Amino acid sequence: MSPHTTFPAALLAALLLAPLATQAAPMMSPPTTLSAKAKSSVLAQLAAQRQAKGLDADHYYRITSQHPGVDGTQVLRAAHTWKGLRIFGSDSVIVLDAQAKVLSETASERRQHIGTGNANRLGALTASFSVQPQINARAAIAASLATLPAGATHVVKPKAELLIWPVMRMQRVVGAGAKAEEELNALDVEDVVERYELAYLVRTRMRQGEQPIYHDTIVSAVDAAVLERWSMLQTVIGVGKSQYNGEVPLSTTLRDGQYLLLDPERGKGGTFGAMAITNANHGSSAGKVYTNATNIWGDGKQYVEGGSTTGPNGQTAAVNAMWGLKNTYDALKNVFGWLSLDGRDTSTYIAAHVGRGYDNAYYSDTCRCMFIGDGTYFTSLGAIDVIGHEMGHGVTAATSDLVYSGESGGLNESASDINGEIVEAYARAGGKGETFPEEGNDWQLGTEISRNATPLRWMVRPSKDGNSPDAWSSSLRRLDVHYSSGPNNRMFYFLAKGSRADAAGDYYSKYLVKQPQAMTGIGVDKAYRIWFRANTTKFTSSTNYADARAKMILAAEELYGKDSRESIAVQRAYAAINVGADVDEPSREDN
Repeated sequence: MSPHTTFPAALLAALLLAPLATQAAPMMSPPTTLSAKAKSSVLAQLAAQRQAKGLDADHYYRITSQHPGVDGTQVLRAAHTWKGLRIFGSDSVIVLDAQAKVLSETASERRQHIGTGNANRLGALTASFSVQPQINARAAIAASLATLPAGATHVVKPKAELLIWPVMRMQRVVGAGAKAEEELNALDVEDVVERYELAYLVRTRMRQGEQPIYHDTIVSAVDAAVLERWSMLQTVIGVGKSQYNGEVPLSTTLRDGQYLLLDPERGKGGTFGAMAITNANHGSSAGKVYTNATNIWGDGKQYVEGGSTTGPNGQTAAVNAMWGLKNTYDALKNVFGWLSLDGRDTSTYIAAHVGRGYDNAYYSDTCRCMFIGDGTYFTSLGAIDVIGHEMGHGVTAATSDLVYSGESGGLNESASDINGEIVEAYARAGGKGETFPEEGNDWQLGTEISRNATPLRWMVRPSKDGNSPDAWSSSLRRLDVHYSSGPNNRMFYFLAKGSRADAAGDYYSKYLVKQPQAMTGIGVDKAYRIWFRANTTKFTSSTNYADARAKMILAAEELYGKDSRESIAVQRAYAAINVGADVDEPSREDN
């Protein structure tokens, strides 16, 4: 196979003239696979710390994934188990050196109140917890399906995992008991385990017509009651000659006299052997990789419903998708050394023309790929920030794997919104360089796909959409994850660009009460380095807003030093959304 690239001279000149910043970050370590002996050594190191943590000998670890770290490190993620069963939402992030020695462990503590260890504050209630189910996996699947729409068909066969389900409740910390509900800060409350349930996690991935219906359901292993359910459709909701970006370069493959939208320069393996764009052709499956007799693709216009999906007009959606895929890959690789979605350079793909007039784009965990519709209310869902958003879900799925519900689900969505805006800026600046540019994005999600120029989400002032809050409150976890993402989106904007003291404007936060009242941003590049480090090396699957703040501070300290301007900016940015207390900034003379 030989790569062929369409690269207009004018665009090349523009790229060569694009300014490049000089600051570089530590590159990600090359992906390696730990040997069985090394993994056993890591597990032994972790097990040796159980007693010191107040855990009994029935507590153990199950390694679930590995991805590159920085400066020669590797990052393992391990589920917490008890008597061989996984404890849902309880896991560890483990950083290893080149000799597989544990350098650090960041852990969720949803495990500690079960068993006979002295950390179990629930005592006899959970000391002899039974792991013997009263129903089997088939019955759990049947119970889950009974509450889903009739007539839906399976995309993949349902799966049920027996596990321990922590039933959580939110309680106020000492000193916050007298506060009114509306006065609560995110650090005034904490999530605690109320009890544990033996349950099945049932994963169903179905379709009803062209509509995907993806759910994770928690079913009691005692009486088959549905305890919890959340959607796993990770999506921008409801919402070549490129439609949105003019003429763009595409890396394609020439095979047997035909050009394919198969990028041999990015990614390895995967379903198609390289990064690819496929033609769903109005169906619900990926279809075949796009082919063309020439290496000129698309007409730059919105797809006309009923027309050919393979002609120039139909190719435009594929051009949109390929340009977004290329720039997302390049942004993460060039700045972080992070390869593809999983850090291990596994190829992914995007399927265009899903359904008919489908007003959605989504990431699917069944194929670790993405699907985009042509839109009816919207235009083609292949805008650069939308593609960056969906690919961001893939990165989160490969690293922190934030549970797609409650506060962690909001952070999951916010991680993708942030990635979409970062990729948009990177692409607009020419898609080159080892830093993220300060300008080029609009801090709005989905503006280009809107037929009336109204974005899906505003990062500066999330409440402008009528549904998203600007700050944390105790009701945040009850919102749809596309709305509970709002406060963290605003946090990231403030961290990068700062706030303003004008109380009547969109850039003001009433929670910033220290000096100066308008916090100072640290720039897009530094802000995203801190976020990416926290999400990939510190967040656990159950991280909430308060925990995200703590882990972001740690990431900032590791990158820029304790009590650095960057660390203080993280504290202020979270204070601006009612997560933690505000602090004074040091004066310029103090640094």
